[in-house]
Amino acid sequence: MAEQNTWGMLRIKLVRSPIGYSIWQKRTVKALGLRRMQQVVVRPANPAVRGMLAKIPHLVQVEELTNSEDSQA
Repeated sequence: MAEQNTWGMLRIKLVRSPIGYSIWQKRTVKALGLRRMQQVVVRPANPAVRGMLAKIPHLVQVEELTNSEDSQA
């Protein structure tokens, strides 16, 4: 049986290019699944993802999704 996701979901948008930033920040952007400017991905709001976002707040825009938005994303 699959576990219930208790973390919620995050909508993450790449708003600045990682060009010119450290290799670790570029790898963090890639690990989140972001490849192009203005691309949006939905990821679980678990501690691992939140830790990655804490390393690149200047490159991304983050929005918490409510339960009704989770099913539409």
